[in-house]
Amino acid sequence: MANVLNVQSLHKTYGPRVIFDGVSFAIDEGEKVGFIGVNGSGKSTLFRIVSGDEGVDDGTLAFQRGLRVGYLSQEPEFEEGATILSAVAGGTPELRQVFAEYHDVSGRLARGEGDADRLVARHGELAGRIDALGGWDQEHRLEAILTRLGVDGWERGVAGLSGGEKKRVALARVLLQQPELLLLDEPTNHLDADTVLWLEEHLQQYPGAVMLITHDRYFLDRVVTRMVEVSTGELTTFPGGYTEYLEAKAERTARLSVEEDKRSRLIEKELAWVKRSPSARTGKQQARINRLDQMEKEHRDKRLPTRTAVEIAANDAPRLGRTVLNLHGVGKRFGERVLIRDFSTILQGGERIGIIGPNGIGKTTLLRMILGEEAASEGQVELGKNTRIAYFDQNREELDPSLSVYEAAAGQDWVIAGGQRVHLRSYLETFLFPPAQQRQKVSSLSGGERNRLMLARLFLRDANLLILDEPTNDLDLVTLQVLEEVLSDYAGCVLLVTHDRFFLDKVATGLIVFEGEGHVRRHAGGYDLYRRLKEQREAEASAAASTQARDRKAADGRKPAAPAAGGARKLSYKEKRELEGMEAAILQAEERKAALEARLADPALYAGPADEVQRATAEFQRAAQAVEALFARWAELEELAAAAG
Repeated sequence: MANVLNVQSLHKTYGPRVIFDGVSFAIDEGEKVGFIGVNGSGKSTLFRIVSGDEGVDDGTLAFQRGLRVGYLSQEPEFEEGATILSAVAGGTPELRQVFAEYHDVSGRLARGEGDADRLVARHGELAGRIDALGGWDQEHRLEAILTRLGVDGWERGVAGLSGGEKKRVALARVLLQQPELLLLDEPTNHLDADTVLWLEEHLQQYPGAVMLITHDRYFLDRVVTRMVEVSTGELTTFPGGYTEYLEAKAERTARLSVEEDKRSRLIEKELAWVKRSPSARTGKQQARINRLDQMEKEHRDKRLPTRTAVEIAANDAPRLGRTVLNLHGVGKRFGERVLIRDFSTILQGGERIGIIGPNGIGKTTLLRMILGEEAASEGQVELGKNTRIAYFDQNREELDPSLSVYEAAAGQDWVIAGGQRVHLRSYLETFLFPPAQQRQKVSSLSGGERNRLMLARLFLRDANLLILDEPTNDLDLVTLQVLEEVLSDYAGCVLLVTHDRFFLDKVATGLIVFEGEGHVRRHAGGYDLYRRLKEQREAEASAAASTQARDRKAADGRKPAAPAAGGARKLSYKEKRELEGMEAAILQAEERKAALEARLADPALYAGPADEVQRATAEFQRAAQAVEALFARWAELEELAAAAG
């Protein structure tokens, strides 16, 4: 398979800072490659270099002849005065120009303006040109992609769009171009879960090569065939997706640990020789001492502490009262548009609730109602007397761009972090802001750096309810993993809006799902359980519809049977309660099954008595049967509930 891109001995620096020091790599035709690394490691710089937006200090980039490169940047730019439609179609300027004239001629003909014969002839010429350029299909694809990405109002000016809308417009533009090499920098930011699934499928079928930067671990697992880790000016390649990367990384780390242990023992051996031979200081002996000095220096350099991951220490959450947050029949409407209809729920101590749904459906509005920034149209939002809220705003409006990082982080030099009194400079260093960067203006920070600064501010608050609106955007994988651990161990409560499915599965104990037309529902468990239950519901509904269609067809021409007395059986009170608790029961049963599966995978089990292995195997089989039985019972109750209307 031929290379579409071959990079050799690439060097790139920013002043004294070395970004790449002689890296080489290649991308094959049709290959899907994921690039990961901590913020600031050079991933986006590499993409700007490949796209031609940035130069290099040294090295070569060889592209396949005639190759077209499409680039989605983190901060996309558009022509001044562009509308959504013209911005997306801007990737095919000739076709857009022809279409513009075609629509102009069509309008003039409809209004009876000008020379009709000449206009009809020109109309035919333009239609032929559009056909030759594949324009009719292009126009259909443009509309389909914009619709699928949730972009409406196509005549709106791009300048007035939010950051998320601009990113989706730019994504539509680059997908419409269909280049042979597609560069995507954080394409899943600002996309809801269903749209991310669509993009996964689209890229799986994409005929060209794809270079991809994303923190969405499910996305990496399902799309890419190779992972590249960008770290300290180097590129390390791992075959497979994110799961295979983790496995290979663990093996590599263990191997390096063994090699480091061997190096340590060799240094100790050399040191012992030097101590035994104090008089031997010439010739070969001196060369051996020089070698020891070099080994000790390398060993010392390897062991020097280098901070590559944030360290988040949450303060102890103030004690929660009996009431944390209660929503009583809450509704919200803007004119005729209903965002939330009669939604009630109770947040209890220790719960971490994810909030999901399509963009613009009302998730942030719900958070603003809880914060008291937006009034409910009906119902009541009840906060407990002891509830203390800390808010992470996805728009980062709390950050004053004119302040330095140090000034924006806190209004004092000493802060309490993790229950300890520390200097603000030291605290910011744990969030990967070295002293020099602490003096920079907030306006100069990247998206990931601003999010880290927001997190630094958040965990200084005296709070027991964290409300987080899209905190995962632009964060690297290491920071995400640290944040997941902190939130999972957090003693207070968490309300979390995010489209990161992996993050939800690791952190959330339940979900609030916006299902459209004002319907908001509470579900137990993380995203994967919700998705499986939803897919099963849809499959059963589809099967039921097919059965009804067959029954109607078979009954054609025959006298309809009299309806059964009393109609469909309704759920009893006991069955209703059982159905309400079914998702939680399934979640608990699956956790039991997963724990037993992990035990069976532990080699230590097989070092013990054989009957212990047999008991563990039997327990796992019973747990698996219990999960299946719960799913079957859940389906039975759902069918009864649907039949009863």
